[in-house]
Amino acid sequence: MKRFLTRKDLKVKKKQTIYAVIGVAVIVGLYFYFTREKETVPEAPIVSIMPVQKQDVEIYGEYVGRIRAQQFVEVRARVEGYLEKMLFEEGSYVKRNQVLFIINQDQYQAKADRVRAQLKKDEAQARKAERDLERIRPLYEQNAASQLDLDNAIAAYESAVASVGMSKADLDQAELQLGYTIVRSPISGHISERHVDLGTLVGTSGKSLLATIVKSDTVLVDFSMTALDYLKSKERNVMIGQQVENRSWQPTVTITLPDNSVYDHKGLVDFAEPQVNPKTGTFSVRAEMANPDHVLLPGQFTKVKLLLDVREGATVVPQKALIIEKGGAYIYVMRRDSTVEKRFIEMGPEFQNNIVVERGLAPGEQIVCEGYNKLTPGIKIRVATEQPAAKKEE
Repeated sequence: MKRFLTRKDLKVKKKQTIYAVIGVAVIVGLYFYFTREKETVPEAPIVSIMPVQKQDVEIYGEYVGRIRAQQFVEVRARVEGYLEKMLFEEGSYVKRNQVLFIINQDQYQAKADRVRAQLKKDEAQARKAERDLERIRPLYEQNAASQLDLDNAIAAYESAVASVGMSKADLDQAELQLGYTIVRSPISGHISERHVDLGTLVGTSGKSLLATIVKSDTVLVDFSMTALDYLKSKERNVMIGQQVENRSWQPTVTITLPDNSVYDHKGLVDFAEPQVNPKTGTFSVRAEMANPDHVLLPGQFTKVKLLLDVREGATVVPQKALIIEKGGAYIYVMRRDSTVEKRFIEMGPEFQNNIVVERGLAPGEQIVCEGYNKLTPGIKIRVATEQPAAKKEE
């Protein structure tokens, strides 16, 4: 028999339904509450920092140079004749005024003897003319000789004296030519091989070069600098090629040998060309360098490192802390509240792995040197426990 629900039963069933819906809603709410993704607070990035430092910075320029001898002399025959003797060993060291060659002296000796004899003859004529004049003068005063006789005596004496002077000059020239037959070394240095053989006629056009002598105890280093380097040096009152006594440093030169080793001695710039070559935009610079062991050979190419400037008390940062973009170069600086600031700077010259900062930073400020790729301006940072400086000291 079918049972009909009473009003009381409907109310009870309705309440049960409501309670069931509420229970399901609570369960679903609790499920979503406990299973939802929790919002994570981002951690501050860890970076390495270091203080901005001040130090004296040496600015160098690197160029290609060429070694040349301080003195390079060509020994040539100054008189014509046949080469008779060679009195040196090729490639050896010769001293100044050392006899190197002897040219046949016969014709020059004969000429000197002839001129010397002529001089003696002229001197005898001059003495006779002087005695004649001494005899004529008192006779003229006593009216025993005419004015013509006196004038002839004076003319004869003066002519004889002039002949003596000419003969002396001829003798000096003849003896000078005779001396040129003995070829001596004009400087001390190493001599090359001879350029002519014994018995060769020398002194004629194109055949008078006998040997060359090179003085390389001190060498010269030639290289070229750009006009920009010159202007930058002048801005710092550094005049290339001019010595300044009251300056604590001078523009010294260091060169690298072919085996990439650094030469022991340093040179000093002693000359700079006063004008720029319009074809290359450079000007020539010369440095003098000691070469006691003859390690440097004339004609050799080498790398030249020139001290251009010394920046005293410059603000210095490592290059790895620098970020360069189209808008310029900047560095992240840590504030006192551990947030970072994007600071644009004006860069100066580079040296080693550092760079000079002209403007934008003050000594002692803390800059980020590692980990800046995770940073944005204003973000809070954490400093790494170990700093790069501490690692370096270890």
